[in-house]
Amino acid sequence: MPQTEEKKNTIEEKTRFEMTKRHHKETYEEAKKMGRMDDDFIPLCDYIASTKNYFTSSSCAGRIALIGLSEEETKQESAFYRKWHRTIKTKEVLDAVKGFKGKVLWFKQEPLILHLGTNTLENAKKVLSLCEKTGIKRAGIKVAKNGKFIIEMLGTQNVNAPIKEGKIIAEKKYLIYLVKKANEKFKKNQELIKKLEKQAKEDLE
Repeated sequence: MPQTEEKKNTIEEKTRFEMTKRHHKETYEEAKKMGRMDDDFIPLCDYIASTKNYFTSSSCAGRIALIGLSEEETKQESAFYRKWHRTIKTKEVLDAVKGFKGKVLWFKQEPLILHLGTNTLENAKKVLSLCEKTGIKRAGIKVAKNGKFIIEMLGTQNVNAPIKEGKIIAEKKYLIYLVKKANEKFKKNQELIKKLEKQAKEDLE
């Protein structure tokens, strides 16, 4: 490939990345303004938005939820019956379960998920190294194109248990246990986000 054509392609890739980063930054700022951003993730996402080579495309800082399903438990018909982006009280769950009119209900505590974009393979490797340093065991390059790499990060703190299948199958004692474990794991998830923020400020620019 002639050098002039190679240089042209490099400039085009750089321009595309800058446009992509600007778009995601604007989307993020709008989501924050509308109150759709998880508070725990805002300091990290603010920093990523300020960098030259990185952007966030989607994120969830983790949550505790009650999810209603059809009798076939198909994902297509799942719905968040209740969700909390914080630790919860057992009474909140007990009251919600009593009021649930559907057939199948699951209790879930879900971990952080973050999609972080960058412009080069070298920078993508820096993100993977960042994940290793902070203890995020599930991370990988989801999109790999010239000028655009998307890394998906997924935490491992989670609870997943059925509590109603036609009738309530989780006794109060077990629900108390689920809430306790979910709160513990949610707090660990928050600690992981803080580690990720601290390390990102050292490694990414």
